[in-house]
Amino acid sequence: MTETLIGKAAIVTGAGRGIGAGVARLLAAEGAAVVVNDLGVELDGSGGSASHADAVVAQIAAAGGTAVASHASVTASESGEALVAQALDAFGRLDIVVTCHGILRDRMIFNMTEREWDDVIDVHLNGTFNVVRHAARHMREQRAGRIITFSSTSGLWGSSGQANYGAAKSGIGGLTKAVARELGPYGVTTNAIVPMAATRMTTAVPEAARAARASSGIALGTPEGTTEADFDPDDVAPFVAYLAGDHAADVNGQFFFVYGPSVSLMSQPRQEKTILKPEGFWSVEELMDVLPRTIAKDLPNPAPAASAG
Repeated sequence: MTETLIGKAAIVTGAGRGIGAGVARLLAAEGAAVVVNDLGVELDGSGGSASHADAVVAQIAAAGGTAVASHASVTASESGEALVAQALDAFGRLDIVVTCHGILRDRMIFNMTEREWDDVIDVHLNGTFNVVRHAARHMREQRAGRIITFSSTSGLWGSSGQANYGAAKSGIGGLTKAVARELGPYGVTTNAIVPMAATRMTTAVPEAARAARASSGIALGTPEGTTEADFDPDDVAPFVAYLAGDHAADVNGQFFFVYGPSVSLMSQPRQEKTILKPEGFWSVEELMDVLPRTIAKDLPNPAPAASAG
């Protein structure tokens, strides 16, 4: 290990299993003291066990690292505040926040319940806000810090059966960009990871949904014939640790697609093609004539209408 994070303190949410557990272990191996946060619920939201966060803390301690467990739910605003306070009380500082927590409630939009929508938005988007908001206040005052959020390909391109998840992850993307601009002048960077790996969440997706998404035409840049099931969650951790270090001080407001052996910088939305009328504004009739020949020409349709019968 390079031990680039010696003297740093971190909070990692969703760190009891999956990608978050790997991130917590590696940050600790690199020298950071870590608050390992995980509510320990099942995929359906039931239960709640301290054993998952406690197990990761024990693994870190056995490897010679420093960690404490948190079993708070990130959906509560006071939990975000408590997490920051716990890091400060236990370690005397807070330098790094990584928000890996998440759930799935996959269903097509026409069948989705309000509860399924609210649960996913609450955990992913509100949970990220609750933690980042309180951490940002401290990091702004100390004029240093690293915030690393987790978005998704579903939030970037959309994914069948994941309107709630995609909306939440897209919202996290917007939050990340805004916070990067707000905190950048104070020496705090905010970046997003778009991961792909085999986790409890991804392996629970029904095979029919996998097939539908595989035929969507979205090119992820992965080796032919591979899926998230081929990649270890721990493979995401090294790049998170890189972003957490002092050497990444000029990396801010960016999105990185990370899986297995690959790290890709994602492009940011920008104007691609423009039509400009010399005077006045476009009428509907003019647009009907001009658009098919200009900016709407050859636009890909991610889901063409099925033929009748």
